[in-house]
Amino acid sequence: MLKQCSSRFNAFVRSRGLPGAGRAALLAAALALGGCGLLPEVKDETAGWSAQKLYAEAKDNLNEGNYERAVKLFETLESRYPFGRYAQQAQLEVAYAYYKDNEPISAVAACDRFIKLHPNHPNVDYAYYLKGLANFNDDLGLLGNLVDQDLSERDPRAARDAFLAFKELVTRFPQSIYAADSTARMKYLVNALANNEVHVAKYYLKREAYVAAANRAKEVLETYPEAPALEEALAIMALSYDRLKLPELRDDARRVLTLNFPDSRYLQGVSIKEKAWYRFW
Repeated sequence: MLKQCSSRFNAFVRSRGLPGAGRAALLAAALALGGCGLLPEVKDETAGWSAQKLYAEAKDNLNEGNYERAVKLFETLESRYPFGRYAQQAQLEVAYAYYKDNEPISAVAACDRFIKLHPNHPNVDYAYYLKGLANFNDDLGLLGNLVDQDLSERDPRAARDAFLAFKELVTRFPQSIYAADSTARMKYLVNALANNEVHVAKYYLKREAYVAAANRAKEVLETYPEAPALEEALAIMALSYDRLKLPELRDDARRVLTLNFPDSRYLQGVSIKEKAWYRFW
């Protein structure tokens, strides 16, 4: 009985928009005064709706930016009509609604679920694309714009996940309408990941951890040999080896730098500096 009461109570307070503290107080009072009998039944407005009506209503909410409402309606559709033609599309629409609502974790989970359940679906390429977009999300908000931060200065895990999703799409569906954009985003992500290694290398360089700095810079050379960040990575390697009193390795790094970037500013004596997060002040 307590479970039923709690269920009715939750439905009631959701319909009234009560805050958390108010909900707890109301539930305690209801139980003390006689249980669920004091709580009115909350009518489900979607009761009796067809799959088509549920989908149309959810789609309208999605287009109008009511993402939370759209997700609820799509999930209701899937639970009531799990084997209908609208159910599969609802799963994709849920992922998109989460993505638009700035809920990347939920969006990725919804995409993974669709891919697992429907690996041969005609629109599974879109699921991979949307998964990549959710991880790729480069909107840093006001603070990110103020400090001029980019994707390479953050945790690279999301960038790697985005790259893998786009790569899976391009590999499995080279003719997909999303393949060209995915390829372009992959190039950007490669540069971002290479820049991330450079940021870490400069962090170690600043703290005089020269072995660690050289190793992170070397990672750029081995993993991202065509990324623009290679120039700075080679400069970091040369400087780190010089500080470690390893002239042969230093000269090798400078030779590769000269060969690939003959006009490099680092060959002209420009120092390697780490820009501080507070530089916008």
